[in-house]
Amino acid sequence: MAKLGKRTAAAREAFAGKDNLTVEDAVALVKGNATAKFDETIEISMNLGVDPRHADQMVRGVVGLPNGTGKDVRVAVFARGPKAEEAQAAGADIVGAEDLMETVQGGTIDFDRCIATPDMMPIVGRLGKVLGPRNLMPNPKVGTVTMDVADAVKAAKGGEVQFKAEKAGVVHAGVGKASFDEAKLVENVRAFVGAVAKAKPSGAKGTYMMKVSLSSTMGPGVSVDVENAVTE
Repeated sequence: MAKLGKRTAAAREAFAGKDNLTVEDAVALVKGNATAKFDETIEISMNLGVDPRHADQMVRGVVGLPNGTGKDVRVAVFARGPKAEEAQAAGADIVGAEDLMETVQGGTIDFDRCIATPDMMPIVGRLGKVLGPRNLMPNPKVGTVTMDVADAVKAAKGGEVQFKAEKAGVVHAGVGKASFDEAKLVENVRAFVGAVAKAKPSGAKGTYMMKVSLSSTMGPGVSVDVENAVTE
């Protein structure tokens, strides 16, 4: 059995026996043990009582974190003419049409968020098999198919987070950096949990939120008391 490093061993000892903490205590524990040499992301994982294979149980949405994500989000926009100019002026990193489609088809995906104007969807639709599995496919339900490209770009750059339930009913996202103040991380966690709660689908039966956990990029995770997490 491999010997644990000092940092890993210390983190495990700090987390031992701790479970179902308040959001405040969980944030303090995870942040305090995020001791890697880089600014770790604080991540949230939520196990939901849904089966996303059924359309009426899909959980999907978007939330603007009050204190941002701490991440430099690269945004690509499919648009032409004045809308392309608006996107560039708003800070989009990549703007294009057929040329951008060919770039993506060639395997180059140098962006974290993809936005498109409605008239570009016949082109973007051809990229479904490439963008879909990466959760990058523009969708009007989360505001990434829109004529208001400037606002969409600014929102993406300003800390907006998309979420979507995976096959096992798990929703996962980054809610800030270890360098954030604890209070700001707590605000972000509660905002994210609140958005997922509001996104409860009509087909969800029984317990909706089954488990909430927090962790850092390189650290262990700790469970959060679900009732506390959904309480403002």
